[in-house]
Amino acid sequence: MHIEIICTGDEVLTGKIVNTNFAYMSQKLEDAGLTVKWETTVGDDREDLLSAFLRAGERADAVIVNGGLGPTVDDLSQEVAAQAAGVELVLHEEWLERMRSFFTRRGHTMSENNVKQAMLPEGAEFVDNPVGTACGFAITIGKARFYFTPGVPRELRRMLENEILPRLLAVSGTQTVIRLKRFHSYGLGESHVDSLLKGVEALAPDGSVKLGFRAHYPQLETKLTVRGADEADIKAKLAPVEAEIHRRIGNYIMAEDDDTLEGVVLDHLSRAQGSLAVVETFTGGQIAARVAPLPGAEAVFRRGIVARHFDEIAAALGMTGAPAFDTEPPTAEFAEQVARAARVQTGATHALAVMVAIEDGEDRIDLGGTVCIAVPTADDVASRRSRLAGGRDWVRLGAAEMGLDSLRRYLQDLPIREPNDFEKVDKL
Repeated sequence: MHIEIICTGDEVLTGKIVNTNFAYMSQKLEDAGLTVKWETTVGDDREDLLSAFLRAGERADAVIVNGGLGPTVDDLSQEVAAQAAGVELVLHEEWLERMRSFFTRRGHTMSENNVKQAMLPEGAEFVDNPVGTACGFAITIGKARFYFTPGVPRELRRMLENEILPRLLAVSGTQTVIRLKRFHSYGLGESHVDSLLKGVEALAPDGSVKLGFRAHYPQLETKLTVRGADEADIKAKLAPVEAEIHRRIGNYIMAEDDDTLEGVVLDHLSRAQGSLAVVETFTGGQIAARVAPLPGAEAVFRRGIVARHFDEIAAALGMTGAPAFDTEPPTAEFAEQVARAARVQTGATHALAVMVAIEDGEDRIDLGGTVCIAVPTADDVASRRSRLAGGRDWVRLGAAEMGLDSLRRYLQDLPIREPNDFEKVDKL
């Protein structure tokens, strides 16, 4: 099946907004075993849109059009779709009533220009949008089936997953079951993991398992796309490959599938009836912001202390002898003292301290920063000192991830200190 995605809008074409919708759609289709062959971006121009629709209708089997379903004058998808299909626009009464109800429930009166969103090409198939006012629809143009979707990301995602993907799979000719298995890791780069996992696909028969990666620093997502006749077949094919991945990179796997690193940490602490205090410098409170809002965190998360200078951290915890922020990098011993003091002050069973010092110089891209991490309990403390490569943002993201991952490792009885592809070791 040849699939094309057409993204519309002047703001997308000119780069005023980043086109994350295309990346999401393409990834979702790929995960389902459907490959996008073409991507076209078109501005809010009738002739350009018509040309793009007609061209896609000649070469593709299925086309997803994103954007242009709003109520304003530059939202042109319905009108141009009708023109390309050679039909008139007609009012979709059911959708009009749903829009009016949508506004009424929110205490608003629907504007007259919203009626435009209920005008669909004659004969179009309704594609539901349960979370917005943009009405999705499908229509045949040329030899291709077109699916029109809203530009609002959360509306697009619901429509793609619940409505469009099932339709595409039904007509794709691929009637096998497809499962996506994901492993989220930190500390190993994409090329390194690719080398470590060489040959794992061969453990499953007939090319039924496909290995892939998605790098988004500081994490790496390792993906297995598995095809089978049914769920039992999928499980049998996946089992040896999954076991081998765990054997080769197991300690670096932080979470799997829809789980997150912070969710894994919270789950371990919750099951042990534990609690947590966090102390951070330079990260801007990223660690606390990832843990504290989670469901169930109210029973676990005690306090987050965030400051820029080491002496401010020490003062908040009633400590003395903090390193001079401008001249002395933090030490593992200082991080241990901070973490212990935070645990005692809050009464938490566990604490996490992440102390960061950015190296100064003319070119900070290559210089990096020193990161000291400590995780204490009443009877023990584990710590590590690392020097991360990269600029300020790279170090900030890496320090938060390394801190949370160190806590995860501690809770899982794994070594905190293992080789990390993002470290510089020349000055440790």
